[in-house]
This record gives sequence, structure tokens and C-alpha cells, in this order.
Amino acid sequence: MGRPPLTALQGFVLAARTGNLSLAARYMHLTTSALSHQIRGLEDRLGQRVFVRGPRGVDLTPEGARLLALVGPQFESIERALKEFSAPPGDQLTLSVMPSVASSWLVPRLARFMAEHPHLQLNLQSCVELVDFEREPVDAALRFGPGEWPGVRAEHLFDDWITPIASPELIRRLGRPTQRQLAQWPLLRDPENLWVKWFHTFGGEPPKRYLAHFDDTETLHHAAIEGMGIALGRLTMARPQVESGQLLLLSQRRLRSDYAHYLVYPPRSAQHPALLAFREWLLHEARHYAQDPQRLPRAPARHRHH
Repeated sequence: MGRPPLTALQGFVLAARTGNLSLAARYMHLTTSALSHQIRGLEDRLGQRVFVRGPRGVDLTPEGARLLALVGPQFESIERALKEFSAPPGDQLTLSVMPSVASSWLVPRLARFMAEHPHLQLNLQSCVELVDFEREPVDAALRFGPGEWPGVRAEHLFDDWITPIASPELIRRLGRPTQRQLAQWPLLRDPENLWVKWFHTFGGEPPKRYLAHFDDTETLHHAAIEGMGIALGRLTMARPQVESGQLLLLSQRRLRSDYAHYLVYPPRSAQHPALLAFREWLLHEARHYAQDPQRLPRAPARHRHH
């Protein structure tokens, strides 16, 4: 039969433990389709199906359960052996972060943390889904939301602010709208449809229809960068694009988001040495950011034509 398919077996064990191919693929730094292909190859080699795939994940077949009982302990033994050569558990921190928050806020600051704590090993996982701390080997997460998640501790970091954004090319083409004109411009709807709150707060009526609807903020911002229309942008995420000139702020007005940024962790992580160090640093960075008046970049002054 040739060499044993060790990578496929590792993917099988991870998928069996998590019940989720996408999650297992992320641990292995593979695409979901690549791992699915490996699992199919393993099933072809065995002549047996090991998973039943459903809308919420994968379940083991009887043959899959038997295979897991045989190979699962072997991989656990390998993991235990490798841990002898890695950093002590208290010096490792696995952190789940939304990609947008990681790229726009956390990563530009991380060099300071690593310089202060060179002995720590930080493992960042980019993920938009909520972490299941009971099933996933994650110590903590940075999340944007209401701040109330069951079974975890959530510590407020800072609020986010919302304002209209658009590409310079769109403004060159259509001009810069006033608040009263805004509803007549091509508007891009965000996942929460915050335009309704914007118009209710600052005046005017929301449009009868939007140019396009988006179910995640990162894609919404990219659409605005490409000149599709005007979006309500989250300033924490949009600031790098504003500072680079890819986006323009169209108003001096700011709307506080109903959601905020939080550090989230399960009770088991409360005394984790690496998390304690990261938490202290993170809260300091968050306080500095929240108190910095430059965190809310101002829109250029509107030029009057005589």
C-alpha cells in the first residue's frame, strides 16, 4: 500500500476531534478543499468512509470511530513528545483574532509586546467565527461585539466609531455630498444597516434602496475602496486606508457603534502566565488608543467655491 498517509491521518484526527473540516484545515494551514481531498484519498485507500458530512460539520462513521481509536492515541503521543522541545505551556499564548482587527490594529502594535516579552511564544489564529473554548486549543480571543458571550469573561478594550467613507475616485466623479444630499448618492449597506441610525441621528431619510448589501465589514470597506459607493466605515478598521489615501472621510460627524472591542477568555485561562502578561500590555495599549484624539481622523474641510 506504500507509505502511510500521515498528513491525511493527522487531518482526519483533527477533524474527528473538532467535528469541523474547516477548523481542522485552519490548524494545519490548509484550505478546506485541500483537506477534504486528503480525507477522500484516505477513504479511497481504506475502502471505507470515515466521515458522514452534514450541514453543521462531520460525524464519524463506525469505521471512522474505529480508526480514530487506533491512530488517535499515536498522534497524542507524538504531540506530547514534541511538547518536550517547545516553549513551556505557560510561555505560549494562542490567540484568536478577527483578520480585520489583526491587520488594522493588533499587528502594527505587536512588535512592542514581543520586545517586552521575548521569552513568550504567541500563536495568532485569524478567525471570524466565535471560538468554542471547550473544543478548541485557544487561550483567548479579541472580538468585536456586544460584550456578552456565555461562559467567558469579556473585558472592554475600546469603542468603535462610524462615519461615511468613499474612494477619492468616486468623490472626484460625483462630488462630495452634504448630509442632506447623502441619501441620493450610491450607498452601500453594511451588515447591521447602520444607515438608518445615521440618518435618524444626524437628519435626513435613508434611501429606498441601496446600491449593494454586504454581510461583512471587511468586504464592505473593500467595495468602498474600489469606488463602488459610499459606506459607513468602522474607523478602527478603516484608519490605515484613510491614512494611506485609499479612502476619504466625508463627514466630521461620528456615530458610536453599538458594538465594541473586547478581550475574551474562558475561566481556565484567567491565571495563564502568558495571558496575564498579554492582558496587561493589551489594556495599556487600548487605554492609550482610546485617549488618543488622533484615533479619530478628521475629514478634510469642505472647500467653498466663490
